Amino acid sequence: MKEPLVFAYYCSGHGYGHATRVSAFARHLLNLDSRMTIHIVSSAPKHVFNDSISLGVLYRFAEIDPVIVQPVAYRVDRHRSVEALRSFLARKESLLEQERQWLFDIQADCVLSDAAFLGCLAANVTGLPSILISNFTFDSVYSFLSTKFVDQVDGPLGDELSIDNHTPDYPISGEELKPLVQQLYYGYRCADLLVRLPGCIPIPSFSTSPLLPAPRWTNQGSNTLLDEIVTHLVQKPTTHVLHSSIPFANSHPKKPFARSIIQAPLLVRGISKGLDTVYSPIGRSRLLSSLGVPEHLHNPDETKILIVSFGGQVFQRPTSSRGSSTGRSSPGCKTPPAELREITDSPRTSKIPPCSDALGKMDTPCCCYGASPVIKPEPSPTSCELLTKTESCFKARSYLGTLVPSASDIMLDHVVEDFDTQLLPDSSWIAIVCGVSKWGQNGTDEKPPDRFFVAPEYVYMPDLTAVADVLLGKLGYGTVSECVDSCTPFVYVARPLFVEEHGLKLLLAREGVGMELPRVAYEAGDWASAVKEAWSLGRNAKAEMRRKARLGVDMNKRDEEGALLAGQVTDWVRAWHDSIAV
Repeated sequence: MKEPLVFAYYCSGHGYGHATRVSAFARHLLNLDSRMTIHIVSSAPKHVFNDSISLGVLYRFAEIDPVIVQPVAYRVDRHRSVEALRSFLARKESLLEQERQWLFDIQADCVLSDAAFLGCLAANVTGLPSILISNFTFDSVYSFLSTKFVDQVDGPLGDELSIDNHTPDYPISGEELKPLVQQLYYGYRCADLLVRLPGCIPIPSFSTSPLLPAPRWTNQGSNTLLDEIVTHLVQKPTTHVLHSSIPFANSHPKKPFARSIIQAPLLVRGISKGLDTVYSPIGRSRLLSSLGVPEHLHNPDETKILIVSFGGQVFQRPTSSRGSSTGRSSPGCKTPPAELREITDSPRTSKIPPCSDALGKMDTPCCCYGASPVIKPEPSPTSCELLTKTESCFKARSYLGTLVPSASDIMLDHVVEDFDTQLLPDSSWIAIVCGVSKWGQNGTDEKPPDRFFVAPEYVYMPDLTAVADVLLGKLGYGTVSECVDSCTPFVYVARPLFVEEHGLKLLLAREGVGMELPRVAYEAGDWASAVKEAWSLGRNAKAEMRRKARLGVDMNKRDEEGALLAGQVTDWVRAWHDSIAV
């Protein structure tokens, strides 16, 4: 076949995780063969792909997938999401023709998709092989909107935080969703190879079971995965029975290969390379100085760092502040023993069966392997109030400014009456808040509270995550993967209506340290007990990671894994075209 290869890489615009792993894998491909051409197609903004664009990746903006509407970063508006899906599908045929023509114009050899069904569909009508690279697909996400589990807002803030301040959450009819979801499902069925990422849920367009609808995968009372689904996920994908191929449209040649699945390593962006990385005293100090952290707070033996990453935020300094943001909070629940490999998710748990292949675990142990599992602390009583108003969807022309939501699409107005005593465990902690356009409201630009610092808009998150002792954020692939890679304990706020989170909880339980912070505790600013508990669980693994990184041990592991996967993918594409040419 002709050389070098030309890839069209479709990247969903919904969220940070898709962009980070697309950029990471594009880099692996180019490092394998710098002559190849890679076009990234996405509604995510160009700047989030800068690390791969700097190597020669080409970027094209296009609306290629529908919107999941999130009124806050961890809630889903089911009904507006379905409206957005209907609107997108009404334009599907015209968008498909646009992509078919573009793929022909660039003389693409293969379509990669994470996880835009339109890319797989466009490849099929163009006569090109397509490879789905993801841990989930959006047919499952939309199908899950029919779950009977209701995302209620508990606690005293419920009235303020209901969707649109008045619309309650309730399920979408399965019959209403089915014809819409079927169109997404068919698009994914057109893919020829699945590169299944860690943190996965079932991919129903490839495996013949479990089938849609996605709510069948869970106990809908507790919103937890059924044991048989967990068993399916930890099986080797080579044991799965797969759906047959969808033939090419029109008069294109017959597909030469049966469909197959490759289990991928963790696709994650690494820290900035150089003589002094953020794991060295000089590199750490340089990064913290760039964030305005004074030098006396740079020593990791004396100062612990909490990273807060929920997207664009506007904080209001409380008038009652006593000039310190540290203090005590009531303790969380007791930590289960490390050997208890289960995911706690009230009121029932799903144990992970012993399996050496569990959730894509590589033969080389993860730096955090053996860490304690995900646990869910009880919220402690709070005396502060935090009001949240957000509008988050990483999509459409009104959201071109950023992928990690900026003030243009998500705004957190924090009104905290007792800011001093609940956010940080004690005076040895500082917090670095990401995505904050300003500290204050109504055009003001107030000074952050003592020991709180604001990261610049385009801070490189892998470096920041690496210096963190704990990260607080929403449960998503990008943050989970970077926390696992850096052995950073993760305190997360769950997204109960986003079905992908079940796979991510499994990944955290196997390869990291994760603790769920109840939403009411997060919104009330009652973070300290969960932060302290997570740090206690993960401190030894984090210290070992820092020690090894300073010595340069295993620092090329992810690059080696990525290079191996890139070689598998490119060999598959070449073999495909060679088979057709015979």
